[in-house]
Amino acid sequence: IQHPRSRLNRFDLVITPQHDYYPLTPHGQRQIPWFLQRWITPRRPPARHVVLTVGALHLADSAALRSAASVWHDELAPLARPFLVVNIGGPTSSCQYGADLAKQLIAMLLNVLWSCGSVRISFSRRTPEKVSKILLKEFSSYPKVYIWDGEGPNPHMGHLAWADAFVITADSVSMLSEACTTGKPVYVIGAERCTWKFADFQKCLRERGAVRPFTGKEDISESWSYTPLNDTAEAASQVMKALAARGWTIDA
Repeated sequence: IQHPRSRLNRFDLVITPQHDYYPLTPHGQRQIPWFLQRWITPRRPPARHVVLTVGALHLADSAALRSAASVWHDELAPLARPFLVVNIGGPTSSCQYGADLAKQLIAMLLNVLWSCGSVRISFSRRTPEKVSKILLKEFSSYPKVYIWDGEGPNPHMGHLAWADAFVITADSVSMLSEACTTGKPVYVIGAERCTWKFADFQKCLRERGAVRPFTGKEDISESWSYTPLNDTAEAASQVMKALAARGWTIDA
């Protein structure tokens, strides 16, 4: 719902990521110009009918990942381990970067490459061409590194299912939310560049132990764990409870 322009008490149930509610918090309000504050409502903690998720809702639940593991088995299962997936999004107004981050990422990946059996890099539709070109030029000659060129089926779900660890740019709430559903190590690059609600989202993930900053000093073979995000299932449960309170049921 981004910045709500309507009173939330007009709805029976509102489900929104916690960071989208950030502008409504006291700290967020202090960052909003005074002449805009009256347009952002409400200005108090959420009521019981407002359900705040940690991240974005998505389709990468356990059933979807089991299916993807089967679909992508022949291509991804034989890869040398540990298998590192690098997902690169694109700069936003609240998380800005360009060629500088690409060069930083290259240096860090080169430092950890010794500990990787295989690496696969994917770009999103938002990735600037100057960023993708820098990475393509650097890693095209490394046999253990594969860069998806956007041709053919998108391997994203297969990567989520088969990867041992992830490196993800801080701009993408969706990619981070999906990776943190797997319970596997997730390293973030560029979080220090985030401001506003994006910084709040990064802080929340770090406090949960779901992500760590990517420094280039990691041994990718070392694993660590946390409680996986389960936002979609928990949000669905809240919907079913709200319906049950009104005497309605949904076949699960």
